[in-house]
Amino acid sequence: MVHQYKLNGYNLVLDTCSGAIHVVDEVAYDVIALYPDHPAEEILQTLLAKYRDRPDVTEAELRECLADVEALAKSGRLYTPDTFSDIAGTFKERSGDVVKALCLHVAHTCNLNCSYCFASQGKYRGDRALMSFDVGKQALDFLVAHSGTRTNLEVDFFGGEPLMNWQVVKDLVAYARTQEEPHHKKFRFTLTTNGMLVDQDVIDFANREMDNVVLSLDGRKEIHDALRVDYAGKGSYDRIVPKFQELVKARGGSRYYMRGTFTHRNPDFTKDLFHMADLGFTELSMEPVVCAPGDPAGLTAEDLEIVKEQYELLAVEMLKRRKEGRPITFYHYMLDLTGGPCVYKRVSGCGSGTEYMAVTPWGDLYPCHQFVGEEAYRLGDVWKGVTNTALREEFRSCNAYARPECADCWAKLYCSGGCAANAYHASGSIRGIYEAGCELFRKRMECAIMIQAALAGEDA
Repeated sequence: MVHQYKLNGYNLVLDTCSGAIHVVDEVAYDVIALYPDHPAEEILQTLLAKYRDRPDVTEAELRECLADVEALAKSGRLYTPDTFSDIAGTFKERSGDVVKALCLHVAHTCNLNCSYCFASQGKYRGDRALMSFDVGKQALDFLVAHSGTRTNLEVDFFGGEPLMNWQVVKDLVAYARTQEEPHHKKFRFTLTTNGMLVDQDVIDFANREMDNVVLSLDGRKEIHDALRVDYAGKGSYDRIVPKFQELVKARGGSRYYMRGTFTHRNPDFTKDLFHMADLGFTELSMEPVVCAPGDPAGLTAEDLEIVKEQYELLAVEMLKRRKEGRPITFYHYMLDLTGGPCVYKRVSGCGSGTEYMAVTPWGDLYPCHQFVGEEAYRLGDVWKGVTNTALREEFRSCNAYARPECADCWAKLYCSGGCAANAYHASGSIRGIYEAGCELFRKRMECAIMIQAALAGEDA
């Protein structure tokens, strides 16, 4: 499968199954588009007619271009056949029941009252609760016991707002460190916070122990304060931005992400990204809101068109800023075309429900944080392990080839079939699709690939 598109002056050709990216001139772009379904002589005559006013496009040049395209096809870099479909279902079986990462919901409560919160203001449609040290300790023991021969284990401290249970977070990190040497493991911790309770102790501890911190900021003050409010209805922007700036400075400007959400209120989200960059934050992420149909925060069809334009604008601006010596990183444009994800990851996806699970304050296991509170998706608990094995097998079978709608999608080996949680909330099935999410993902990939092509041209 081949995908062709034009962006920022580049003619780009992606060979889906090999992953090869070709930056070509207009003539080669047309040859590649016609090549699979038309004989060489027909292509020759069609393009001679199209370019009759261009003396530089000769019959000899077109024949040479046709030969180059044929050589690329024979070398497996163009029109590569799909050889993954027959083995896609076996990839996750190879890892057995190994678990490599947990999302610890140390706090099912929050000190903010964000109207678009997928977790129902941190309660996950249930009771407010804090995870005890004993439950967290058992979760870490469960991870170690089920991690097989893996050395590196990942633990995310999540909520709600995890800083509302900060002492338990610190105690769990300390306990995990005592387990590394005896079990030949290495824990990598991530903390996600809204910033309201950040103080010097949090900054010092996070900089010492957290491999990454995710900081929630929606951008411009008027955008952020419209939705990210406390229970008195007061916006949080002025209280958190100075704390985030101090934390990021103490981390040396690395190993963090500013993570925002854009909604119907701000489909022009690049204004929020650039605002965050002006505040000194260079590691950026902005996610489209995921909410129930009819929610006023939801993106409309008109919004989606604006968002796609914004993605293109962002890609062009990022290249410009890089040349000016003030680069920014956008999480969704991080793409390695030479040493990126292996075939296993490209086909199998994130591993939710198999390699990755979320743990509630009571020790229940769910496929990921977005399923918490959905009783039908409870996998088991950290004492007995996974007891709903049928559900685990259902998640194990999810991959880029499990959804009929993905069959003809050029981006399927970049999204690996997409997010199971988004599919469930949009369609009622983890084997469904979130159409709006797919549309935006394809645009992000086009932009990310263009950026890499531009950078490769600079380095050539």
